[in-house]
Amino acid sequence: MKRIITLFTLFIAFSISTFAQADKIVGKWKTIDDDGTTAKSIVSIYKSTNGKFYGRIEKLFSDPNKKCTECEGVNKNQPIVGLVIINGMNAQDKKLTGGTILDPKNGKTYYCNITLDESNPDKLNVKGSLDKKGWIGRSQTWIRIK
Repeated sequence: MKRIITLFTLFIAFSISTFAQADKIVGKWKTIDDDGTTAKSIVSIYKSTNGKFYGRIEKLFSDPNKKCTECEGVNKNQPIVGLVIINGMNAQDKKLTGGTILDPKNGKTYYCNITLDESNPDKLNVKGSLDKKGWIGRSQTWIRIK
């Protein structure tokens, strides 16, 4: 019986630690384009009441009135500022996964994985990919706004 209680306690502690790590991703992030130098926008990542993580564009550095002309469905021709681009992410093993990210530039939606940089918690590694495993895609590094 002691063994079961010990295992259960370890499981709970590990689960809380994993979610605590993922919760560190919550906040405002400056997105940097693929060139690694150009700031594009500010995205606010938040945890919803359903336990999933989402991200909304709060500011565009180039054209604040730009619309998502390439988007489809409900996002078609909507202002990019205010657009939810990160959808339905789950906390898993110190990262967010299982959701999608929208690229307003081309209107396409990609599978997404988000992790904090292990050497610098003010850097976020965001990968959009064509496949769920993340093998075919591209990555960006976003910078925390304090």
